[in-house]
Amino acid sequence: MLPFRIVDRIKFLVERQLVKGAGFQLAVVAAFIAFISLLGGILVLPLGETFDDAGTAIWWAFLRLTDPGYLGDDVGVWQRIVSTLLTLSGYVVFMGTLVAILTRWLIAKMADLERGLTPVTLKNHIVVLGWTSQTLPLVTELLGASGRMRRFLEKHDTQKLNLVVLSEDASAEQVHELRSEPGIGRRARQVILRSGSPIQPDALHRVACLDAAAVIVPSATHEAGSLVTSDVETVKALLSIAAQARQFRSSLPYVVAEIQDVRKLPVIERAYPGAVEVVAGDATISRLMVQNLLHPGLSEVYNELLTAGEGNEIYVRGGELVAGKSLAELASERPEVIVLGLLRRQEQAWNVQLVARSDVRIEADDRVIMMARDYAETDPNPRLPALPEISRIDIRKKMSNSGTVPHRILVLGWNRRVPSLVAELASYRKLAFDVDMVSVVPKEERELAITQYVGECPQVRCHHIEADYMVEDELRRADPAGYDAIMLLSSDRLASGEEADARAMVGYLQLDDILADAARRPQLLMELSDPDNRHLLYGHQSEMLISPMILSHVLGQVALRRELRIVLDELFTVGGAEIQFRDPDDYPLPASVDFQLLEKILADEGEIALGVFRAEPNLDGRHLELNPPRKAWLDLRTGDRLVVLCLTE
Repeated sequence: MLPFRIVDRIKFLVERQLVKGAGFQLAVVAAFIAFISLLGGILVLPLGETFDDAGTAIWWAFLRLTDPGYLGDDVGVWQRIVSTLLTLSGYVVFMGTLVAILTRWLIAKMADLERGLTPVTLKNHIVVLGWTSQTLPLVTELLGASGRMRRFLEKHDTQKLNLVVLSEDASAEQVHELRSEPGIGRRARQVILRSGSPIQPDALHRVACLDAAAVIVPSATHEAGSLVTSDVETVKALLSIAAQARQFRSSLPYVVAEIQDVRKLPVIERAYPGAVEVVAGDATISRLMVQNLLHPGLSEVYNELLTAGEGNEIYVRGGELVAGKSLAELASERPEVIVLGLLRRQEQAWNVQLVARSDVRIEADDRVIMMARDYAETDPNPRLPALPEISRIDIRKKMSNSGTVPHRILVLGWNRRVPSLVAELASYRKLAFDVDMVSVVPKEERELAITQYVGECPQVRCHHIEADYMVEDELRRADPAGYDAIMLLSSDRLASGEEADARAMVGYLQLDDILADAARRPQLLMELSDPDNRHLLYGHQSEMLISPMILSHVLGQVALRRELRIVLDELFTVGGAEIQFRDPDDYPLPASVDFQLLEKILADEGEIALGVFRAEPNLDGRHLELNPPRKAWLDLRTGDRLVVLCLTE
């Protein structure tokens, strides 16, 4: 073993003190100042006529070391030499080193503050655990829900909305993204960023989870094939919140959690004993896709009802103020609203009654389900004249889909959602589907994933093709014109949503070119991952679903009104209430009809009129007219369809 020099030992000891932080660094500098002052005092002590004792000499040296203004007061050559050396040492040690240490400490503290490591001291705020592709539309949704948010704040006895977002690494770039988002802008100051992971207890304490009015846990992105999936992280976050509540003997906050695998629902309920609503992300998007396959055009309905922006939304209001009234009376008093039904308590659960009889009386514990353009429209407005009451007594169930021939579906691409998509197709037991899947993912891997998720489903026959649909020749060999519907899926195996959407959009443009000369054009349904890409394909002939925007809307609205999740599950699953398109010739409509008369005619059939789907788009490229003014003449033309809510088998 080589011997260490004394100098090396001293250097090592000094280094270990310096790396301990600003306090220890200042202590080292103070030691150097004391040593230099002592040495300077010893050097001038022999000048006995000037200094009475050692203390006076050391104090003289300390003054020269810390303040260069004393330099001109000294007399004598030796005293001036020592004083000059002390003053120069003071510039280096006292002023230079001290300023450097304090500057570095301030910069480090500012960096820590920017990283969001300080715990928030808020109550009744909303916490979003995770920065994902859904965060920006989710924040936009929460900030834009003025009516629901006002009621939410009143319920929790608070005046101002505060949003706290937990990110793995909060940065100025994310603040810039918030400010640049069209729906947020200046309201970004209401959003507080904090650094940390949802699975870390100290990070949960940093965002004051236990004091929150609602905690939203969006599904995080994860690499394909990883053992630590987003659902695992969601369960771990819920366990951490529950453990922290036990530690501090605090009540559990209300949580809205998104999971990808709907089979994990019992695990979530076991992991979190408090109030929790679970939104199954993959299952929700799969339901929307399948219903859109059965009823082409529904994507425009979903994009209006389930995304932030102009248009109609579904609202759930309490029955306290309207108890004793019938649904027909309520609809008459709210001429800008379409009353869809109600929720009624059934022990510890809710019984959904969409397309209910108009003579059903509302009870105080009920929740009324409405569709309106704004939350304020769901309140009575005495300035508007009441509508004639509409009677809907005879509720007849319709077939979920009139087609009986097998649907040939071409799926281009692969992501984790495909097995749940197959499971949703299999839930329509009276229908048969032939599904051809084109992807570069190995056939065996896809077959295993579907089998593990669905099992045997003879009515959905899957055929796997290993090919890249980005190659035009391989796409042509698939003969896309021979299918009833084509689905373009956004891959989850690429680095970002932008790359995945780029592949989907290029695939769509190639597909559009191949189908240009085809005798018949199949239905095209495209899924995108990045909300910023929704305007790129202007004038496209495909239907588009942007998964993060839809799921963000659902998460945000369920956080503000818990019962809404049950309503959405009822609307988007097989059987029960469904939104469908109908031919106007199926009803005894006069030559000219306004929306009020249309409501009455459809009520006689036991259905609810929601609007009209035009064959020709308007100047904005929209086909859909939901909830038009009651006195507006519809001017139905060839190819137009009625949008109705009905009960299905």
